[in-house]
Amino acid sequence: MDDRTTLLYAFCLAAATLAAVTPAHGQASQPSEAERMRRMAELVNKPVVYTVPGMDRVKVRKDIVYKKTDDPNMKMDVYTPAGLAPGEKRPAAILLHGGAPTRFQPKEWGFFQSWGRLVAASGMAGVTFTYRITFPASHLADSGADVAEAIAYVRANADSLGIDRDRLCLVSYSAGGPMLGPYLRGAPEHIRCLVAFYSLMDVRQPGGHEASEPAELLARFSPVAQVEQGTGRLTPIFVAQGRKDEVPTLLATVDRFAAEAFGRGVPLTLMSHPDAPHAFDNQVDDDRTREILRAALDFLRWHLGVASPPS
Repeated sequence: MDDRTTLLYAFCLAAATLAAVTPAHGQASQPSEAERMRRMAELVNKPVVYTVPGMDRVKVRKDIVYKKTDDPNMKMDVYTPAGLAPGEKRPAAILLHGGAPTRFQPKEWGFFQSWGRLVAASGMAGVTFTYRITFPASHLADSGADVAEAIAYVRANADSLGIDRDRLCLVSYSAGGPMLGPYLRGAPEHIRCLVAFYSLMDVRQPGGHEASEPAELLARFSPVAQVEQGTGRLTPIFVAQGRKDEVPTLLATVDRFAAEAFGRGVPLTLMSHPDAPHAFDNQVDDDRTREILRAALDFLRWHLGVASPPS
């Protein structure tokens, strides 16, 4: 796997910028590792391109330890709307970052901070957290356990966090897509919906995840496989994808998921941006991106039972 692909998966953002800064044929003019990392930091700290009123007034509870571990980065932030009355609770969107080692603290990126504020200013709670997920050595079982513990923490502490424990949605980005697998078919009732932005939807492919992972684990963490099994309640899902996504094989997994989902009657909302690369929600500031982001928020509010704000 070349530097360009590794960085795409490792940071879950910035395919478009990497294409501009990394030579296609590895010429000597290739920027240094330090320069690539600096540019990646700029990328992941860019906010999403869509805003709503009140994002600057959102309340943020930072650095909550959601599980016992020796890793100091395994923490959670909770964003809630301004002015909640005592005891008032809101449904929550739990945001699942893509493949980045915990030392990079994805929840601290400007990208996820803006998403947390966007969700909260739209009438819900936004939950961001750092968990163990890398690429290609994904360690699916460990990643899945971290996600499950984050959900359990939110539910167990919902009253103090201002969250309705019975109205939750999982929102994935890039290599976080496999974490939706266990919640797509036969999910508990408190998982009301799922959202996938430019997400990997099938890990059963060469070079995608560790070859040593057992088939049943790969199927559990492949949304396509969960749809193929076809039994149990299918969770409503919103999928957003840029049709010029540069991450190898990712777009094909979305296409397979969409075909399978439509064929089996999954409650799927699919939106694509014809000219957008990977991570277009903070990279491509145009009408179509903003339309997709607004539609995703409307999907969340509808399935979580939140009134839409006045136009």
